[in-house]
Amino acid sequence: MKVLALESSCDETAVAIIEDGHLLSSVVSSQIDIHSRFGGVVPEIAARNHLEIIDKIVGSSLEEAHLTLDDIDVFASTMGPGLVGSLLVGLSFAKALALSTNRPFIGINHLYGHVYANFLKYPFLRPPFMVLLVSGGHTEILVLRDWDRIELIGKTRDDAAGEAFDKIARLLELGYPGGPAIQEAAKKGKVLYHFPRPLQEKGNFDFSFSGLKTSVLYFLRKNPSASVYDVAASAQEAIVDSLVTKAFDAAGDSGLKEIAFAGGVASNSLLRDRAEKLSEETGIRAYFPPVDLCTDNAAMIAMVAYEKAKRGLFSPLSTNAVPYLGLDVF
Repeated sequence: MKVLALESSCDETAVAIIEDGHLLSSVVSSQIDIHSRFGGVVPEIAARNHLEIIDKIVGSSLEEAHLTLDDIDVFASTMGPGLVGSLLVGLSFAKALALSTNRPFIGINHLYGHVYANFLKYPFLRPPFMVLLVSGGHTEILVLRDWDRIELIGKTRDDAAGEAFDKIARLLELGYPGGPAIQEAAKKGKVLYHFPRPLQEKGNFDFSFSGLKTSVLYFLRKNPSASVYDVAASAQEAIVDSLVTKAFDAAGDSGLKEIAFAGGVASNSLLRDRAEKLSEETGIRAYFPPVDLCTDNAAMIAMVAYEKAKRGLFSPLSTNAVPYLGLDVF
């Protein structure tokens, strides 16, 4: 079974093809350079750029896989959550391909996609296992109970971790996106300052990062001569410490011995190092997708589509974009 999937939920236009769970091609066109001047994603500009390039990206993916549209058995696209204009571009294109080739179509939950990115590297991984999903829009501790069922254990009460990185990077004038910018700046600095790690009481697996952002803001006002690199290192330390500690505590509390990390922030090198260290200390195994599969991509969408296609879970062509799609939809 060959599945071609599209991902356009935010500012990456991506197309991937898998055959029986094996990746044949993955092409991603990023809009970072376009949106960096605004300090964040502008939804209308994102949608227009998806529209301009999506046909070319589909062609590139087919060429990389040495296939034609007639070779594809199933077409899929992210249906949510995400920016509605961006979602509609990929969704409409995938449905048009399915209609024109008389093939089935499947709408995919982007959140399941991030979790399923781990199966591309670890095909032996099986539910149930713990998941830390951490990105610009999501910071959640989950349990993948079964292939089609996710249970929410903890979530952020305000900013997502990736959003906190973006806001702190803006305060430090490090540019966009904030996560990679702070990671690079932190390499030149030292952890000299203690910023808050809220909600540390035992058994509480929720996150909060708005206080950290405010703490950095007030610190910079009182200490204008402080090294940007040291502040970046200290802020990164606080975010990573909170993420990793809670994820491993949640796994220990639930009796699960595996944690799969997912989302753009899962590419952070400090996060990976800390997770590996805690894995050795606790015996709870940590799994990370390849760095290029942590950020938005279509390979992860194709993996979910493949699992749904095996079960015959196809979607009607009337499927619409759902910007706030929740975990209750597989």
